[in-house]
This record gives sequence, structure tokens and C-alpha cells, in this order.
Amino acid sequence: MDRTEKPVTLEDLYAIIQGQAATIAALQQEVAELKRRLGLNSDNSSKPPSSDGLKKPPRVQSLRGRSEKASGGQPGHKGETLRQIENPDIIKRHNATNCAHCRAKLTAEMVTGVLKRQVFDIPEPKLEVTEHQASVYTCAGCAGLTKAAFPEDVVSAAQYGPRVRAAAVYLSFGQLIPEDRVAETMRDLFDVGLCPATIAAMGVRKASELMPFSEVIAALVAAAAVKHLDETGFRIGGHTQWLHVASTMGLTCYRVSPKRGSLPSYMAGIIMHDHWKPYYTMAGVEHALCNAHHLRELKALIEIEKELWAKRMYTLLLDACHAVQRAAAQGNHALAVSAHRRILRLYDRVIALGLTFHEAQAPLIKKSARGKQPRRVGHNLLLRLQKYKTDVLRFANDFSVPFTNNQAERDLRMMKVKQKISGCFRTNAGAENFATLRAVISTARKQSWNILETLVKPAPDLILHLSG
Repeated sequence: MDRTEKPVTLEDLYAIIQGQAATIAALQQEVAELKRRLGLNSDNSSKPPSSDGLKKPPRVQSLRGRSEKASGGQPGHKGETLRQIENPDIIKRHNATNCAHCRAKLTAEMVTGVLKRQVFDIPEPKLEVTEHQASVYTCAGCAGLTKAAFPEDVVSAAQYGPRVRAAAVYLSFGQLIPEDRVAETMRDLFDVGLCPATIAAMGVRKASELMPFSEVIAALVAAAAVKHLDETGFRIGGHTQWLHVASTMGLTCYRVSPKRGSLPSYMAGIIMHDHWKPYYTMAGVEHALCNAHHLRELKALIEIEKELWAKRMYTLLLDACHAVQRAAAQGNHALAVSAHRRILRLYDRVIALGLTFHEAQAPLIKKSARGKQPRRVGHNLLLRLQKYKTDVLRFANDFSVPFTNNQAERDLRMMKVKQKISGCFRTNAGAENFATLRAVISTARKQSWNILETLVKPAPDLILHLSG
């Protein structure tokens, strides 16, 4: 050893060991976080199925678990089996000429019964051309000409009627078929030669006509006792915009906004959402939180972190959901007092168990001197479940509140399909028109209206139909 080199003391070795221990602890914390992230998939988090890659879960199971109902159609469910009708459009008679046994000649007087079989088919598509003739009169007194008026919607020498326009709009905005393929479909099915630009113009016109009806839908949703809220990113003109949905079981309202935080100006009643914090800034509303999100987060803690309290909370939420379903099926409007108190007592007990567990864990290492002390994912979820207990369990207090926010997510799903097909919208006007027509089509489907008839009727008739 070089005599000029300072000898290593026990204090130096202790400092080295301490530094290595801190490095090891930081690496262990980072590895644990990476393993947690790798363990997340579409079954135990909010990640979409497309993010699972080739290593998809073997089977994505329902978060609600096994139902007490038997599989298949339930009692009272209206089936869709094809059945004969009383008055068919066309009747074709088939007669026999000879007896199948003795070969004797058969006559019409020998008919003693008729066997019936019906074939349901689509008639051959054919355009029906209606010619409007407006009479021109020459007055016998002053020789002046008077022309009879055409109907208001007949404005050209030759034009397509409302059903052709409704069919094109339905294919484009209802089934999300690109405009050039809508043109092919209309030509193949109905022998109608439309160009993509004409189809786009039909959509703009129909959206303008139905805007008043869309505004009525928005007002009804805002005033509804319970409504579902959600939002998703939307690309418009190469920039990220936001599509907000507010819906009920019978109504759907879409709203395009440049900012995610652009909340509705007026809402009343209960809003259900996935705990996006800006919703808690809205005045005059009560909140209900989506328990599907809670179940996914709990499932990740069960599978990856192996936290006991998460399994108990997962089971408790499902048991509470099933208890509400059983009570509602029996015609009750609320849980029994004892059952409700038991749910609240178990909820508090599980929260206490989880907090005790996390408070006993070694604190996480701060990566920088700034900011708050970091907490584990499970600890953050516990604190959230504790603070928003009333909103988490609102479904057990009020049977009109669903267990999850799946209604809003279903209403957003087709909008994401549109985004996958088209990529983005070129203009804000195009996105607004799409949102208007999708709101009308979605509402009509929820109301069990005929979609084609809905797109043919004017907005005032639809408003009366909805209010009636």
C-alpha cells in the first residue's frame, strides 16, 4: 500500500455500507414499481385490451363474479325467435294433382286443410320516384299567372328524398362506415349514385336540422336524478380535443370541448364518474363513484402486491352489490337497516386493517427533496376509499344509483371506434355534427325507436315524441 494513501477506517466502511444499503433500497423500490406496472393489464387496471400485446390474460372475467341467476334467458325475457305472422304480404299456393297413395286425380273441392310455412325476405330495393306537379293558372279576369306552391322540402327539379338521406346518414354516422364506402353501399343496395361529398353534405344538413332535438336531450340529461359522466381524448385538426358524455339509461348527450376541464355549466341530482377530481368542483350535485374502477385497482393489489385488505374490500363491494340486487328483485327500495349497518361496519374495519398494514411498512424513498412523501399505490387507494366512503357506497344507500359507471363508458365506446376508423376530424364543425347525430341515434336506440324513422322526422316531432 502506498504510504501516502489514507488508511480506510471503520467509519469509512460504515459510510460505504450505508450508501450501498440506500442504493439497494432505492433499486428494490424501483424494481417493485416496475414489477407492479408489468403486472397491470386490461383485467386489473384501466388499461385498454389493445395494450396487453401478445401476452393477453388467459380469460378476462367479470369483476362482479358469479351471479345467482341461471345461465341463459331469464324468466320474462322477450325472445327474438322468428315466428309466423297473421297477415303475410304475399301468399303463394301450392297444389297437388294426384293422390300420393292411389294416384287418383285431386280437385279443389277435396282440400281439407292447409299447411303454412313463411319465408321472411327483403323486397328487391328500388327507388320510388314521386313527381310533384304544381298547377299554373291564368286568371280569366286579369290574365295574371298564379303558380301552385310545391312542398317546402321540394326545392329542386330532381332531388333525393328524406329516406335516401336518412339511410346515407345512418350508414355514415350510425354504423361509422367511411363516406366512400357508404357511396358503394348505397349503389349496391339501392342503385343510388351518391358521391362522398354529397353524403357529407347530407350529414351537415341533418345535424343542423336535429340540433334543437339534441339541445332538448342535453337539458333532460342535466335535470335527470342520476346521470353518468365521462370524457375521452378526441383528435380534431391534428390537435387533442375532448369529447364529454353525459347520459342516462334513456338519453345520451355528447359535447366537444378544447379542454378536458370544461365542465357542464348546469347539473342537478347525482353524477356518477370515475373520480376525476374536477367533477368535485361542480356545485349543486352529489357524487357517486364507479366501483368497476375500484374493483380493478383492488384486483391489481391482490394479484401483484398480495395485500390482504384488498381481497376483503373486493369481496365486500361485490357482496354489497349482490345484496342490493336481491333487495331490488324482491321489490324493496332500500336495504334492511341491519344489512346496511353491517356493510358500513365491515367497510370501516377493512379500511382500518389496510391503514394499519401500510403504516407499518417502511416509508418509500423520496427521489427529490421537493414534494410530499410518496405513498404506495394501495395506501393512496385506501385513503381515497376512506375519504369518499359515502360516494363509494351511494349505490347501497340509493337504489337508483348503479354500481358502476359502465353506462357512460358504453356510450363513449362507439366514439372511440370512430376514432380508430377515421383517425381524427378535420374541423371542429365536423366533430360537432358527429356528436349531434350520434347523440340522436344513441338516444333513439335507447328509446327503442326505429333509427331510420328517427332520421326522417323533423326535430319538433322528435321532441314531442320524447316528451310524450
